[in-house]
Amino acid sequence: MDIQTFVIWSTAILSVVSILGHLKTFFGSGEATNSKTLEGHGRKLIDLDRRVQKVENDLTHMPDAETAHRLEITLERIAGRLDTMDERIKPIAATNLRLQDYLLEHGDK
Repeated sequence: MDIQTFVIWSTAILSVVSILGHLKTFFGSGEATNSKTLEGHGRKLIDLDRRVQKVENDLTHMPDAETAHRLEITLERIAGRLDTMDERIKPIAATNLRLQDYLLEHGDK
């Protein structure tokens, strides 16, 4: 076997080994990284799903816009009634103050 034949065959074998190495690297090395990445994304999706379920559950117990509006109207009515009661109590408070002053002035006698 002469040297040229040996160089040709060794070049061909080395080329095939190199191509196989590149193919193994291309198809094999990213697999583990992708698997870890997908597992991480899977955990994030599960956590996100749990959070969304919790928010949906909390929202079912929250009042809607109509209920909030009814509460506003009721509070306005209560505030109006309190203002009315305050106006009615002012004369009674003034009478009590005058009565207290009278008793303090004439209580010794």
